Amino acid sequence: MKGLGKLLSFVVWTIVILASLGLLFAAFSQMLVPPVRFPILSLAGFVFPPLVVLNFCLILLLLLLRHFKYCWLPLFSLALCYSQIHDCLPFNTPVVTKPEGSLKILSYNTMNLGSMEKKEGINAVLEYLKASDADIICLQEYNVSTNKKHVTQADVDKALKAYPYRATKLAKGQKDLPHLNIYSKLPVLKTERVSMQSSSNGAMAYHIKWGMDTLLVVNCHLESNKLTTQDKEMYEQMIEKHEKEQMRAGVKVLVRKLADAAAIRAPQADSIAGYLKTIPYIYKVVCGDFNDIPLSYTHHVLTRELHDAFTESGRGFGLSYHKNKFLFRIDHILISDALKSQNCAVDASIQASDHYPIWSYVEKN
Repeated sequence: MKGLGKLLSFVVWTIVILASLGLLFAAFSQMLVPPVRFPILSLAGFVFPPLVVLNFCLILLLLLLRHFKYCWLPLFSLALCYSQIHDCLPFNTPVVTKPEGSLKILSYNTMNLGSMEKKEGINAVLEYLKASDADIICLQEYNVSTNKKHVTQADVDKALKAYPYRATKLAKGQKDLPHLNIYSKLPVLKTERVSMQSSSNGAMAYHIKWGMDTLLVVNCHLESNKLTTQDKEMYEQMIEKHEKEQMRAGVKVLVRKLADAAAIRAPQADSIAGYLKTIPYIYKVVCGDFNDIPLSYTHHVLTRELHDAFTESGRGFGLSYHKNKFLFRIDHILISDALKSQNCAVDASIQASDHYPIWSYVEKN
């Protein structure tokens, strides 16, 4: 019986150690693992939430079994990961009204304005933007049609007539990014493209007059994970059916595609971070579809000098991508130290795109 007891203790202790070390690695992987060199390991942040749950469950189980001496390690690991837990699941007190002097900044991957559908002459995305009362709207996957049955530029201009300042043309010889756009109630003084390596994604920077100051807003759409409709359907079936062979094949495909995209996004994030250092303004905002979670290299690089508005003033998981049971917060609003966020929220009230919009009140700190 003593031998069986020792074996049981060894098994329990091994599980506790592996769960705790796995949690710590997932929590700090974005700082330790460069995606360009180790793309698969850089995805460890995706398993952080389930590892948090596992460690909590282990503590409860150990307490029930009266194995108190094993509890210290998962407790210590969870304590070390407090900051990362707060990044993934913040709980902040909301404000009731818009703070005086603040701007409402809204970012939304519109999936081509909800694929440009009009029902009885109305487009859901345009109606939402029109009613948002945002001061600055940054759009990703923006596109219009020349077919009047769908959304045309005239429809957009009419719906957003309260926004006299739009993305301006770039200097001669520079190429615009047609899927990125801005609508602003404040004057846009200058528009430029942030230089980075990408065939179809990228970032645009807008210098905006804000009272006596200038606000820099960078609207970005970083490298997509290149998941096809079939990939997403396969993932959905994996979640629902739990068939062993299908799960094995599906995980292999998904991990490879996610890892490849992470390796491309890393230098894109470095490019944006480098660009920000060249701009002398103290008021800076970077927002858009990062295609990456809070515990990622992309997010880590950009929050070295900025901070996450949702972490600072949001509540809950803030899941901004919501199709095919892929539930992640990959849309972000980041602000400089001279700014303060209030009431940052992911708005799940509109289902027109595969993303939900994210918005925040931003005021001078």
